[in-house]
Amino acid sequence: MFGSARSGASAYANVGVETGVASASPHKLVVMLFDGAMVAVSSALHQMQAGDIPNKGKSISKAISIIENGLRASLDKKVGGEIALNLDALYEYMANRLVIANLKNQPQALEEVHQLLKGLKDAWESITPAPAATQQTQAAPQPAAYDPLAPQTSRFVKA
Repeated sequence: MFGSARSGASAYANVGVETGVASASPHKLVVMLFDGAMVAVSSALHQMQAGDIPNKGKSISKAISIIENGLRASLDKKVGGEIALNLDALYEYMANRLVIANLKNQPQALEEVHQLLKGLKDAWESITPAPAATQQTQAAPQPAAYDPLAPQTSRFVKA
């Protein structure tokens, strides 16, 4: 009649992710893509070591999808110039390494891709733009000092 606790927790987690995505800045979305790809690669490594071949394949496919359809697809090669072209080549290299890791059960290839993703994520986080609210925030007006002799509004409600 009711879903399992696991499906309920999964639905709750999905709502949290969707809410995070909906409220995230473009910069934060890229960080979330790096995080998702790194989690998928780490999961694939653990599954590879445990001999869980079907789930290893799913995790690697998820990582490839995030890299190809998220990170790589978001590059603007016209505006980004040489940096965007280099990132495009690096993302293609990582996707190829993941395919090889899957086919040949190479944990070192998974570890290599994880380290590349971590380095890129760290670099991306180091250029985090200041939030718009703090850029435009002006000094808030200070409340007037309390004057005991000033007229006060009544706190009593008339019936």
